[in-house]
Amino acid sequence: MIKKIFRALLKIFGFGIPISLILVSTYLFLPEYYESFDNKIRDLFFKYRGYVKPKNKIVIVDIDEKSLDYFGQYPWDRTILASIIQKLTEAGAGVIGLDIMFPEEDRTSPYKFAKKFGLEGEFPDNDKIFAYIVSKTPTILGYTFNLDAKEFVERDTPLLPATFIEEGLNESNDFMIKANDVILNIPTIQDSAYSSGFFNNTPDSTGTIRAVPLVIKYDDEVFPSLAFEIVRAISGVDEVRIIYNINGIEGIAYGDKFIPTDRYGRLYLNYRGPGFTFKYISAVDIYKNEFDPEDIRNSVVIIGASASGLYDIRAIPFDNRYPGVEVHASVIDNLLTGDFLSKPAWVEGFDIVFIVAIVFGVTTLFVLLPANLVLVLLPFIAFGISHFIYYYLFEEGIMINTLFPFLALLLTKIVLTIVNLFFEQKQKKLIKSKFAAKVSPAVMEDLIKHGDSGVMVGHEREITVMFSDVRNFTNISESMPSAKVLIEFLNEYMNPMAEIITKHGGTIDKFIGDAIMAYWNAPLDIEDHPNKAVTATLEQLHACIPLNERIKKDPRFTNTVKMAERMGVEPIEIGLGLNTGVAVVGEMGSKGRSDYTAIGDPVNLGARLESLCKYYNSKCNISNFTKERLDESRYIFRFLDLVTVKGKTEPIEIWQVHDFVDGFEGRYLFSVSKERIMEELDIYHKAIKLYRDSKFQEALKIFEELESWKDKTNKNIYKIYIERCQHYIENPPENFDGVFRHTTKG
Repeated sequence: MIKKIFRALLKIFGFGIPISLILVSTYLFLPEYYESFDNKIRDLFFKYRGYVKPKNKIVIVDIDEKSLDYFGQYPWDRTILASIIQKLTEAGAGVIGLDIMFPEEDRTSPYKFAKKFGLEGEFPDNDKIFAYIVSKTPTILGYTFNLDAKEFVERDTPLLPATFIEEGLNESNDFMIKANDVILNIPTIQDSAYSSGFFNNTPDSTGTIRAVPLVIKYDDEVFPSLAFEIVRAISGVDEVRIIYNINGIEGIAYGDKFIPTDRYGRLYLNYRGPGFTFKYISAVDIYKNEFDPEDIRNSVVIIGASASGLYDIRAIPFDNRYPGVEVHASVIDNLLTGDFLSKPAWVEGFDIVFIVAIVFGVTTLFVLLPANLVLVLLPFIAFGISHFIYYYLFEEGIMINTLFPFLALLLTKIVLTIVNLFFEQKQKKLIKSKFAAKVSPAVMEDLIKHGDSGVMVGHEREITVMFSDVRNFTNISESMPSAKVLIEFLNEYMNPMAEIITKHGGTIDKFIGDAIMAYWNAPLDIEDHPNKAVTATLEQLHACIPLNERIKKDPRFTNTVKMAERMGVEPIEIGLGLNTGVAVVGEMGSKGRSDYTAIGDPVNLGARLESLCKYYNSKCNISNFTKERLDESRYIFRFLDLVTVKGKTEPIEIWQVHDFVDGFEGRYLFSVSKERIMEELDIYHKAIKLYRDSKFQEALKIFEELESWKDKTNKNIYKIYIERCQHYIENPPENFDGVFRHTTKG
């Protein structure tokens, strides 16, 4: 048992360690090759989850096609936007964020026209009007950083209404995104707002926005994104802490809130769904007061554009045509709810442990279970991995790696399948030699040659089946000093028996503990198979004589020999039963594991005949179906009984085969002379005829006489018939047919 466990562990670690090293090394040192695949798989989880309702009241005032049709080409007269912002404020908007910029003066302003043409008088300045409305409303402006400029450009910087503190920053962990230029609103508008935030997004290599920066550094100062600044303004906190660890930015803290980010200060978004998941209201409907004020009251409002002509379209895991303004809405909803996604520092270690666990788990299954069963289990394992990743992603908000768990499962399966095939090929010769020792070579070659043809399909054919069993095997087992010695004892017995069976064309169907099942005439035709079967059976009985002599001299079996002497028996005594009939033969079993065997009533009857050897004190019982096919001049027979066995109604004759007429290699299985046994059998069969003719008194006298013989060749049969005769004399039967009905198997 310990050796078996050790071998299993050796295989598990021998395969698990190299596979794990390959996967973990790839995970650690080649992220650029697999990150896009990881993201794509995670996108599938988003699509499977589908739409979820936003958790907060966020409204998008949309510069859509309808608004463009009404107001004309964008940019519009800024008094239009001023009016929209004022109406939103009057409706009770909590905060208004602008996902639009005003980097140039309004060219439609009357003030601009008057100045251009030198007109005197007071003319409205649209920019000042817009700036005034911005200053009197909870409006947060937007601007953009230029992240691609090669050289830093000195420009004005936006007003920072909050203090940003960097904790733990040093040269080795400074990974915050840095801008080299900034594009602001015109000073008139920019300086009028309470606050502002950038609306830069950073798509990944596939152009998909999965993470957005919450902070960017410009001119050694930290600036917030539009969405983050809206959330900060709602919280009323004036101090924001950027917390660093050895890997970069760990997260952003404000008040009692902590936002985990990646090392660059980016937030992984938990998108709610595809485009237009949030509530949209057309800008023209706000302008014309054609909206429900309840939709606006105490809500976060973002003014942006979804019109295709304005090109504010993004790609996200759900949607390749996602309005950019809705990215900000998603960030705000994530931050306010706290159900954003994160990739903490410990995730890398967790991913490695998860990968190794899958590799060793699947390897263990391959080592301990049949390969076909493992292949059935693999889809369930894959489903479990998917469920595990899904749970952590959407319930815990943790982004564990999605590619490598499945890669670990697939690679382990491929490697171990190849290894199994290699060892199967290597073991075929060994299996073939083992198989040849248990069946006839002709049968073995036929199975190998025709394993995929109709020859192996179950069909009916006549066979002669044989069952054998070692007597007193329970006592033999108990006398053995160890299981190892018991196996050696059985092999000492089984080897010569198997050789005799296969020598005479038989097929050993199976070894059942101390029992053997064999048959003749399947799958190949065996001429005169009943005689070959009986010949093999009698030779097995003769082979037990020298076998017992060897066992008595073998020191390994001393206890067994002593036990046999106390019981007055030989160490090995066997009983055999044979029957001939039409059975179903062929390859039977499950799809993954089958065996060539025989089933049917003739097989069952053969087993019953063997078990009745004890009852009749016989070593070889055959049915009349077998006897009818024999060359009777070759064997010495004794009629035993006309019976119905358990489970059958038709009577059969049971015959005992004592031995060959001419003996085997100069000896007989019985202790008396041949003439003596023939005399006994002649008298016995006369008594049987009287018994079957219902002449019980006359038969009883002969049976009692035979029972008194000291050298009788059957110790039970006369007692059996004496009891039956006495019973029928006292209870005369009506219509006696001579049939005895066995109600048990033996």
